[in-house]
Amino acid sequence: MLPDDVLRALENALNKEESVTGRNVLEQLIENARIAREQRIPICQDTGITVVFLEIGQDVHISGGTLYEAVNGGVRIGYTEGYLRKSVVAHPLLRKNTEDNTPAVIHAKIVPGDKLVGTIVPKGAGSENMSATKMLKPSDGAEGVVEFVVETVKKAGSNPCPPLIVGIGLGGTLEMACLLSKKALIREVGKPADNPTDAELEQRTIEAINATGIGPGGLGGRVTALAVHVESFPCHIASLPVAVTLQCHAARHAGFVI
Repeated sequence: MLPDDVLRALENALNKEESVTGRNVLEQLIENARIAREQRIPICQDTGITVVFLEIGQDVHISGGTLYEAVNGGVRIGYTEGYLRKSVVAHPLLRKNTEDNTPAVIHAKIVPGDKLVGTIVPKGAGSENMSATKMLKPSDGAEGVVEFVVETVKKAGSNPCPPLIVGIGLGGTLEMACLLSKKALIREVGKPADNPTDAELEQRTIEAINATGIGPGGLGGRVTALAVHVESFPCHIASLPVAVTLQCHAARHAGFVI
């Protein structure tokens, strides 16, 4: 079930797209989303590696086992009983399938409160493989960031199945920038960043991306990206880390609160 905000973004893109081919692609994507929702079948054959964001209240006590075991247990049940494609191999070089899509990639954060809040993101490889990171010089500034992001999207072409949601992680360290860029994907599609500087960068970047003409399905058109989301973090005086995580139109995610 494609989230409502993603479906609205596709419908808005259809209203903006001028290319006949681009409009045909968008119409098919919207129809595909309808069929997937009504028949309860995967919207895409790549049901992804499972990425889980957890916010754990500092007053929460986990009993009866470990939290990570519970998460992986849930993933195992979901992918086996749900008959989803198992896409995880146990070692990057040996390539033997784990046969249950575990382990999940888990990002946990301790926060105030007594709740456990989770977001589950099945991340397909088509768009993930086209993602990139770079350590820019501070003097590169916003112009350098936009240039790198647009370069990444151009190199990707049709491979990540546009129209895209583009997550940009800005600042922190190398690994923090990558995490921020992935987390940016789960924000409501098209909702501007709270930070005015980040929001301005989002607008500037999406205009540049959509000016490339790559378009829906990579077949040409105005709408290459549905949205650009920036998440930023303080960084070292000598660094300007930037990460770009591309997400295809099948931007699936779901949340829970315990």
